[in-house]
Amino acid sequence: MPHVDLLRALPRTKRNIQKRAEAKDPKVIAEAKKYGEMYWDGPRDYGYGGYRDDGRWHPVARDIVAHFGLKPGMRVLDVGCGKGFLVKALLKEGLDAFGLDISLYALMHCSPETVGRLHLGSGDALPFPDGSFDCVLSLNTIHNFPRHRAVVAMREIQRLCQGRAFVQVDSYLTPAQKEVFESWVLTAEFHDYPDGWLKVFTEAGYTGDYDWTIIE
Repeated sequence: MPHVDLLRALPRTKRNIQKRAEAKDPKVIAEAKKYGEMYWDGPRDYGYGGYRDDGRWHPVARDIVAHFGLKPGMRVLDVGCGKGFLVKALLKEGLDAFGLDISLYALMHCSPETVGRLHLGSGDALPFPDGSFDCVLSLNTIHNFPRHRAVVAMREIQRLCQGRAFVQVDSYLTPAQKEVFESWVLTAEFHDYPDGWLKVFTEAGYTGDYDWTIIE
């Protein structure tokens, strides 16, 4: 399970940790976990604060293609695809790309290029046959499950691609980073230090690549 940074091309977002912490309450968290309009396009207190395609996913797609040696026509799945911006970028690279997300709102606000390629569903019950993709991606999604379902989701990813995969999840390296994360996070059901995540991966039989999202 190589530890690799495949999102290095993304611009680093400056987060207002104090403002988010002050705005967090059970109602805000409950609304965010609906993954509806407020989460994607509402105020920043509820999630993304407006999730739009600004082109940032195209260099990420190129890095993914290069890292895995993907060829035109290969089938790729993005689990937790949101509005499908990475799927769109992968299509531009010549891949046969698809996405899956639990958010009906996100799928109904996808780019025209991805219409018919994005599926409504959950990462712990992927509706595809064994080995049906050449590569599976899941960026900042698996931590939104409680631990037992995160294990199932990782097992599902492994089932579809036999280990040619990349997963990025929320984590932290120090108690100070953990404190910052917990003041910011809205939707994560399970989070842990890297060792805790590696136990999840091992329990699931996952053999793909991974990285951490660390809020500082």
